[in-house]
Amino acid sequence: MSERKPIPRVKGDNYSEDAAALRRNFIEEQTGVKLKHTAHYSIDPNSVEGNAENFIGVVQMPVGVAGPYLINGEHAQGVFYVPMATTEGTLIASYSRGMRVISESGGATVTVIEEFMQRAPLFEFSSAREARDFSNWLDLQLQVIRQQAESTTSVGKLQHIQKWVIANKIFTRFNYTTGDAAGQNMTGKATHKACQWILANYPGVVNFSLSSGIETDKKHSHMNLLHSRGKKVVAEATISKDVLKDLMRADPERMFRLRQRTMLGSLLAGSAYNGPHSANGIASMFIATGQDEANVVESHTGIAFMDLTPAGDLYYSVTLPSIICASYGGGTGLATQRECLEMMDCYGQGKARKLAEIIGATVLAGDLSLAAAIVADEWVSSHDQLGRNRP
Repeated sequence: MSERKPIPRVKGDNYSEDAAALRRNFIEEQTGVKLKHTAHYSIDPNSVEGNAENFIGVVQMPVGVAGPYLINGEHAQGVFYVPMATTEGTLIASYSRGMRVISESGGATVTVIEEFMQRAPLFEFSSAREARDFSNWLDLQLQVIRQQAESTTSVGKLQHIQKWVIANKIFTRFNYTTGDAAGQNMTGKATHKACQWILANYPGVVNFSLSSGIETDKKHSHMNLLHSRGKKVVAEATISKDVLKDLMRADPERMFRLRQRTMLGSLLAGSAYNGPHSANGIASMFIATGQDEANVVESHTGIAFMDLTPAGDLYYSVTLPSIICASYGGGTGLATQRECLEMMDCYGQGKARKLAEIIGATVLAGDLSLAAAIVADEWVSSHDQLGRNRP
């Protein structure tokens, strides 16, 4: 770079429309590209402070709705219309189809099993014996450590600390509940405060890191399949064989046979999720509702299970152990994202579990629809009809 040309900033007023226009003009001069559409938006530029730096405008993402969908959750109860932001043709239609079949079979039952958000500090000692002794000391001091961590937040609660001694090191996971926020920053701040107290009160630590890598933040891991990061959600439904045949031209026996075989394929591939496509529904809902889109990596992992009932109907469930979603904070308060949350009555305090239940139920509907399309040999034809790119 012979001459660095920094992106313009306006000190004290960097999120104004004037500042955004200044940057757009700069980018147009530097690249020769007119930002005609990027410059059109209805949101207040000041509202994106804390969400996006160097603001120049918006990317307009198509948003459609899937439904109506009958959900029998503990928090999400009733009929819902689900906003989904996507550029993939057939996706919303497919999810709507699955929602109809499940609804006409009595609806989706959804349960939040548990929820945690982690930070995973590393403590290193001169020997494994010292690491073991420190592990025992952490158990004895848990209440004080909890008080230190929770002094930084009115919402986060330290539930427990997991520990693994490897060589002369101890890897830990501080597990919190975080209310209606996703909680990554919250738990980082709380754990930092707790660890500063630990370091001041326990001699012998020769190396410390606030993150050891085993929280696997925004990365898939088997750890988060076993020990939930986010909300562990189970969505299940018993699909009437008559409804399945009438609306999807599939039958429970062939659906179950397909599942048995794709289980082998998923095992062979080492897939993070053994169902058809959990990431599609999660990503489209995350974008529509202002979630951190990178958390799709963790949230999409899970286990799909299918069985035949004695009556010949189809039982189908998805277990998603790490849905990271929020109904408050982050991008949820931005204007269009808030509207999408409000469409499902999922904005604000006390609504995060409701949102997680709807996300889990949506994954179930999409998986059912795609599996049935494969069984009925309609997968390719549906994409040809609805998903073909047009000039």
